[in-house]
Amino acid sequence: MFNYIRALPILIRETGLPWVIYRSLYFAKIFLLNKVPFFEYVFEKTVKVKLTDIYEADFEKIEMFIQSLPEDKKNELIEIADNVVEGKIKAFSSIYLDYGNPIDWHYNPMTQVRADKNKKWYSIPDFDKSRGDIKVFWEPSRFCHFYYLSRSYMLTKDIKYYDAFSIQLKGWIENNKYSYGLNYKCGQEASIRMINALINFSVFKHYCLTTVEDEENIKLIIEGSYKKVLSNFFYAHRCIRNNHTISELAGMIVGAYCCNDQKAINKAYKILEQEIRKQILPDGAYIQNSFTYQRLALQLFEFIISISEKTKKLLSDNAKEAILSCNLLMYQMIADNGDMPNYGSNDGAHIFPINSCGYRDFRPTINCVFSLIKGKRIYENGLYDEEILWFNKKPIESIGFNFVEKKSMAFPYAGLYSLRDKDLFLMIVLRNKENSSGQSDQLHVDLWYKNKNILCDSGSYSYADAKGIELAGMMGHNTLEIDNLKQEKKIGNFKSYDRAYGEDIEHQDKYFKGTLVYNGNMHTRKIEIKDEQVIIEDCLSEAFENAVLRFNIDADYVDGKIQVSKAECFELLFDKNAEINCSNKNVSRYYFTTEPIKQISIVFDHSHNKFKTILCHKNK
Repeated sequence: MFNYIRALPILIRETGLPWVIYRSLYFAKIFLLNKVPFFEYVFEKTVKVKLTDIYEADFEKIEMFIQSLPEDKKNELIEIADNVVEGKIKAFSSIYLDYGNPIDWHYNPMTQVRADKNKKWYSIPDFDKSRGDIKVFWEPSRFCHFYYLSRSYMLTKDIKYYDAFSIQLKGWIENNKYSYGLNYKCGQEASIRMINALINFSVFKHYCLTTVEDEENIKLIIEGSYKKVLSNFFYAHRCIRNNHTISELAGMIVGAYCCNDQKAINKAYKILEQEIRKQILPDGAYIQNSFTYQRLALQLFEFIISISEKTKKLLSDNAKEAILSCNLLMYQMIADNGDMPNYGSNDGAHIFPINSCGYRDFRPTINCVFSLIKGKRIYENGLYDEEILWFNKKPIESIGFNFVEKKSMAFPYAGLYSLRDKDLFLMIVLRNKENSSGQSDQLHVDLWYKNKNILCDSGSYSYADAKGIELAGMMGHNTLEIDNLKQEKKIGNFKSYDRAYGEDIEHQDKYFKGTLVYNGNMHTRKIEIKDEQVIIEDCLSEAFENAVLRFNIDADYVDGKIQVSKAECFELLFDKNAEINCSNKNVSRYYFTTEPIKQISIVFDHSHNKFKTILCHKNK
C-alpha cells in the first residue's frame, strides 16, 4: 500500500485518474469487508439457475477424431486421464501434482500446506510465502482436467472416467461453500470453472451417463460462480482490464443464459464489445503483451462465438475483425512447428486442452479462430483440427484451406517486429511509453532457426517465486542492461510505471532499428539479416558507466559456436576484444518448470559505446 501511495503522482499521469480512483475504491471495499463482513451482502446478487444446455457440439465427430489419433497420442491421453482419476493433475500442462483421492481442493502439493476453507475470500492474500503460489491451489478447481476424462471416455467407453467426473464435481461442491476459501477469491477462476464444468457435463450427458444429482451439482457450480462474477465484476472491469475481464464477461454470458435472463445477456455482450475495442489494438496487439494470455483470450472468444445460437447474440463485424487481427498477429509470430517466442508473462494457462498437440503448440487455437471468422482453416489438416470440432458447428470436411504468407512484419501498437529469411525468424520487442508487459524485455531479440529457439526469452516460472522475478527481469532477456538500472518500476507483482519506451523505429524486410529511452540513457539496437548472418549492433549514449550485454542460448554452445544440429552451427563473433562469460542459467517454457540453458554475458564500459555481435551461419 505504501508503494502504491508513493507512486500515485506517476500512476495518475501514466494510467489516468479514473483508474487510480477505481483501484482505491476496490482497496476500500476489501478493507470494509474485513472490518464489517455484513457488507458483503450489499454486493451480492440473487440468481436462479434454470438451464444447463448452453453448449452443444457434434460429439460423434469428436469421438471419431479421437479414435483416429496415433497410438502414442491415445496412450498419452489415457495416461493423463488415469492420473486424474487418482487425483493426480497434470498442472500447468507440465507437472503432475497429487491432490489426493478424493481431491483436496484446498491443498498445495508443492508446499504441502492446506488453506483455510472456512475463511472468507476477501481475507485471503494473493501472495503468501508459507502457503505458496495461489495458482497451485486454483489449478484443479479450473476443471481443465475434466477434458482428459471426457475425451478418454470417448476413446475407451470406460465408465471410470465418468465416475471420476461425477465424484470430483460433487466433492468440489461439498468442500467449497460460497463464498468461503480461496477458490472464490477470483471471478476469472469462477468463470473458467463454470464453463469447463458445463462443457464436460454436456459430453457425459450426450452419452446418457449423467444423473439428477450431477445436474443439481452443475447448477450449484453455476450459481456460485455467477454470483461471484456479479458481486465482484467491478474489479475486473475497472481495475484490471485484461483477460480477467474477458473471462468474467464469458462467465456473465453463461450465467445469464443459465438463469434465462436475456436482458443480462444483452448487457454482457455490450460490455464485451467495448472491451474488445479497448483490449485489441488496431494492429492486433493484445493489451497484456503475452502470447499465452493472448491465446487464453482467443479461446474465450471461440467459446463465445460457438454459443451464439443459444444466446441469440452475435459479435459485431468490427469485433470479429479485431479478434481476427489478434489471431493473425500470433500467426505471424509462430514457428512452423506451432511453438512461439516465450513472450510476456506465462502462467501455464491452457483453459481448453482439447487437442493432442501440447501446450506449446499454438496452432489449434489460431486455426479454430480463423475457421470461425473466415470460414476456412489457416493450416491444412492435422492434429490441431480437434479444437475446430469442439467450437465450430460447420462440418469439418466443408472447411477449406486459406493460405496466409508469413513474412517480415511490424506491429507498432504491440511493439513487436519480425524479420524472416528462409529458415531464419527473429522477433524484436520495442514498445511505446503507454505499453507495459510486466517484463523487462525491451529490445529483446528472439532468434529461431528451423523451428529451434536459439536465442530465447527465459519465461516466468512462477509469479510468487524469486526465481520467477529474476527471469522476468533483464537477466532473462537478450538485451543490454545499463548501470544496473531497471526498465520499469513495479507496484506489487504486476503493475508497473515509469517505464522505458521506444522511439525512432525503422523496419524493413531484413532490417530493424529502434531506440530505447530510460533514465536519461539511450540504447539504439540495429539488427540486419545479410548473407546468412544476423548482425546486431548496440549503441549507447555517453551517460553510462558500464553495461552488460546478454544472450540466452538454448542450444549446445562450445568455443564460440552455437550448435543447432550435427551439420550446422552459428558462430558467435564480436567486433571488439571483450571478456565473454558463459554461465549456466534456466529457461521456463512451462509454469513451475525449468530447463538448463547457457547465458553469454559481455561487460563493457563507457569507452565502448558501440558493440557489434554477429551470428554467422556455418555448414560443416
